[in-house]
Amino acid sequence: MHLDLQQSMRKFADAQAVDLREASRFTPVDFRLGVQWLVTQNNMELAQALAEAGLALYPKSEDILAIGGLLAMTREDWHLAIELLNDLIILQGDRAQPMTCQMLARALACNLNIPEAKDVLEQALKVWPQDPVLLAEYEDILKAPAVTVASTSLQPN
Repeated sequence: MHLDLQQSMRKFADAQAVDLREASRFTPVDFRLGVQWLVTQNNMELAQALAEAGLALYPKSEDILAIGGLLAMTREDWHLAIELLNDLIILQGDRAQPMTCQMLARALACNLNIPEAKDVLEQALKVWPQDPVLLAEYEDILKAPAVTVASTSLQPN
């Protein structure tokens, strides 16, 4: 991380806030590095604020979508992780990586959407049929118990 970025991250950390005007001079890579640094400093709230600032400035950045998705997973914010990783896969198209698909499937499974997680992995395995990480994740998904939501009826029995 270059000195200017490091100084800004320290200033943001001291203030516990991200100055968007100052942050706007940084590149998506700088945002990714800044979020990573804040995570190593165990400053998850500010890392999240920086990721959100990066997304506001660069909503189509692969770097920011990827780090934002991973950060959301770390924070167990499954809805946000799913949204960001889906956006990343759409943005990358046929350049999407197996790990991105695996992380999306895991976020879906953690959000109790096992069928969609399975679908994501099945699609990814069509592209990378021998990928050991995808295969292992798929085996884990197949072992997951089916989750059903009981419906309630307002009609009398």
